[in-house]
Amino acid sequence: MKTSQNTVLIIGGTAGIGLEIVKKLTALNNHVIVTGRNKDRLDIAVAELKNVTAIPFDVSKANEVENLVERIGKNFPHLNVVINNAGRALLYNLNDETQDAFANAEEEMLTNYLSIVRMNQKLLPILKQQPESAIVNVSSIVAYVPGINLPGYAASKAALHSYTTALRLSLENTSVKVFELMPPLVDTEFSKEIGGHNGIKPSVVANELVAALAKDEFEIRVGDTAKIYELFRHSPADALSVMNADRSTK
Repeated sequence: MKTSQNTVLIIGGTAGIGLEIVKKLTALNNHVIVTGRNKDRLDIAVAELKNVTAIPFDVSKANEVENLVERIGKNFPHLNVVINNAGRALLYNLNDETQDAFANAEEEMLTNYLSIVRMNQKLLPILKQQPESAIVNVSSIVAYVPGINLPGYAASKAALHSYTTALRLSLENTSVKVFELMPPLVDTEFSKEIGGHNGIKPSVVANELVAALAKDEFEIRVGDTAKIYELFRHSPADALSVMNADRSTK
């Protein structure tokens, strides 16, 4: 997959991993369409970047998806890369009776999985028209091994992993390549509550993504994700134990 002179849509690019990917791709001479739910935060994030179009957008809202797809079809008909980076993570334990596990899971599944399915389906007609195109779904290390205090998030990322694999197989005879980016713990505001300060820098994830795109490496296991994956292959129980070494049931 070429890594320059693309037209790229990044869903969720105002901070953390998403913003670092925006910076990396614009530096490589790609035009990047960046979305975020908060217009002020979006404008601040891309204020000093060139070759960027910023669009306020909430991927979980069907009417906004329809409007965005229509706008892209009219204004960016050469769109050839979509990076689904929007995410929602709620920290809670299934043994905590004060939590509404269903409502939490519903919210996380909508943002992290169902919305991505809808977004990809709506954009596939545009992507298929291009000589070379790509979809990148950003999942997580917990797609393999859940964390006890991120049950809904882990389940949504496991669903996304399975869907991404099926999508890759379904599109193998088209121009659309399907990638899955699986970061470990990353030092971002998004992961602050789960010890994100102990994680890797988001720029590392962005660099790994671009390198993998260039080599057509479809499953991109960054940092500790690769280690957990290998451990999971040999001993799922050991991987689960490592992932939940600091677990709390409260």
